[in-house]
Amino acid sequence: MAPPGVRLRNARDEDLPFLRELYEHARSAELAGVPWPQDVRSRFLDDQFRLQHQHYVTHFSRADFLLLERDDRLIGRFYIDASGDDLHVIDISLLAEERGRGIGTLLLQSLMSHASRAGRGVFLNVNRFNPDAERLYRRLGFAHLTPEGVDAGSDMYLPMRWIS
Repeated sequence: MAPPGVRLRNARDEDLPFLRELYEHARSAELAGVPWPQDVRSRFLDDQFRLQHQHYVTHFSRADFLLLERDDRLIGRFYIDASGDDLHVIDISLLAEERGRGIGTLLLQSLMSHASRAGRGVFLNVNRFNPDAERLYRRLGFAHLTPEGVDAGSDMYLPMRWIS
């Protein structure tokens, strides 16, 4: 499932500092205009990361929490829950310098191929503040579950689904 030169492995407790850093990278565009002092921003991100991590391990206890490595360096995460009708991409995140290299595309295409062979779809949520990810998902054939033109409210994440 991993792209060439990238290795997938299970996340471990000692990976939490990297995951916190990755979380900050993923939220950078969203928080760019917030004029907080650095210590306030850091505490906010620490708390939000801790809450997200607890939510993931509590509510997706059967998920695969995979990390991506290149040259023995962590570059991203790919969290997948296969326990439902659809394969659920809980999270896919890459360090900023690793984006745009086709890694996310190859991971998702591999997952979609697996889902297709099993007669399943793929479900994910896209962050409203990540238009690049939304374009990628649309290009791969994902569609919003909220009909076009209907306001999805103030939800930060929009559900999308790919059907084989």
